[in-house]
Amino acid sequence: MKTKTIGIIMIILGIIMLLYTSFNYVTTEKVVDIGPIQINKEVNHPLSWSPIIGIILAVGGVVLIVTNNKKVN
Repeated sequence: MKTKTIGIIMIILGIIMLLYTSFNYVTTEKVVDIGPIQINKEVNHPLSWSPIIGIILAVGGVVLIVTNNKKVN
């Protein structure tokens, strides 16, 4: 049962990684700090991956589920 759950999670993650191939997160950096005056800058940090990783995850999840079903039967 545990490998079936892992397989399902891998399929879901693979599909999500196929649909969304990147995302950005934003951090705030302090540029100037002179007493009561502060100047901050927002910096974007892109994080991207290849869609092939999503395909590999989805196929691996299907393989886990199929091999688990063959062992049970």
